Amino acid sequence: MKKKTLLLFLSAALACTMLTGCGGSSDDAAAPTVTDVSEGENTEEADEPTDAAEEEASAEEETREGMYRSELTNEWIDESLQNQRPVAIMVDNEKTALPHYGLNDADIVYEMMNSTANGEITRFMALFKDWGSIKQVGSIRSVRPTNFMIAPEYNAVVIHDGGPFYIDAYLKNPWVEHLSGGFARIKNGKFTEYVTTGEVEKRMKAAGYSTEYNDYAQGNHWLFASESNPVDLSEAADSKDCTLVDLPFDHNGSQLDYDAASNTYLYSEYGAKHVDPLDDNKQMAFTNVILQCAPVTQYDANGYMQFNILNS
Repeated sequence: MKKKTLLLFLSAALACTMLTGCGGSSDDAAAPTVTDVSEGENTEEADEPTDAAEEEASAEEETREGMYRSELTNEWIDESLQNQRPVAIMVDNEKTALPHYGLNDADIVYEMMNSTANGEITRFMALFKDWGSIKQVGSIRSVRPTNFMIAPEYNAVVIHDGGPFYIDAYLKNPWVEHLSGGFARIKNGKFTEYVTTGEVEKRMKAAGYSTEYNDYAQGNHWLFASESNPVDLSEAADSKDCTLVDLPFDHNGSQLDYDAASNTYLYSEYGAKHVDPLDDNKQMAFTNVILQCAPVTQYDANGYMQFNILNS
């Protein structure tokens, strides 16, 4: 099963209580102990390796011929993909756009409020490293300024269909590359545009975009724990069991239920399991769930907005 990650952007006003309930707020976390060893002091005891340090040094990470660990998921994937940059596909999340196709193959999925109107409706941004294997993803929809702040963190090309004029300033940034509209039309509910087999490579070539990481790549987004020396987060003083993540999105009522059998969080919305027809109608599942709390700037009375994420 993919070690897929779900990231949820929530407005600060709505999210703070939930963040505390699911993982402990940062204010409650114990401060780390810092030991200062000044120059000239006897450091023999500090330099002497502990048993744990010796054990860690002796542990060897697994290697697999012709494969490497993905920088998005830490899973083993073909080494031919190592320098390939991902794409970030905007997926509509209105009920009339269901079912979604291909999301179970995404490496990372962002769900974020797309508008302060319509019950604070959300939209997905799904990142795919191996976009050459895409069969059908969507339906795709318009983009917002926040997405052009997040996608460059992965050096990802954003795939969408249009957007409000508020995105215009972001499109002028040299680190932003995107493909808008003109993808395959497949009859399915209200919205019918999908990314299908071969379209990404064709469109990137036509746009003159590099399919490999370019000069704006910032390096790996995540630092993964070692599988040979795993960290047990349940031992942290402020850790709490969490079997339900009940999200404050009135429009779709999305939630995640912990499944002990698979050790994943199963995603539901609109009162039903979220399934993927391209994956034998399996429910979308996540190994990692990260809740990100940020204030919102609303642009106008129509609900157009952005998250203020370029902050501490």
